[in-house]
Amino acid sequence: MVKRYRLLSFLVCIAFVTAFLGCASTPTRESTGEYVDDSTITTKVKAAIFNDPSLKVFQINVETFKGEVQLSGFVDSSQSVSKAGEVARGVKGVKSVKNNLNVK
Repeated sequence: MVKRYRLLSFLVCIAFVTAFLGCASTPTRESTGEYVDDSTITTKVKAAIFNDPSLKVFQINVETFKGEVQLSGFVDSSQSVSKAGEVARGVKGVKSVKNNLNVK
C-alpha cells in the first residue's frame, strides 16, 4: 500500500511539472497567457489600421509575438508604410513594430 501511494505521488508530481513546463514561455515559444495577449494586440492593431481611412486593411498583414508587431504586405506609397507603423505603435500593449511593408 505504501509503495502504491509513493508511486501515485510521484506520478502526480511528474504530471504537475510537465503541465507547468508545458505552459512556460521560452524565447521561441509563447506561454498561453502571452498567446492570448498577442491575439488581442493583433486584433487591436488590425482595427486601428481598418479605422484609418488612408490605409487598406486587406493589404496589410499583422502578426504579434511577445508584444512585437510585424506588419507585412503591400501598400501604395511610402507614406502608407510610415502611417501603418505609427498606427501600430499607438496601440496599447505594443512593445515594438517591425515594419516589413512594401510599396507596390
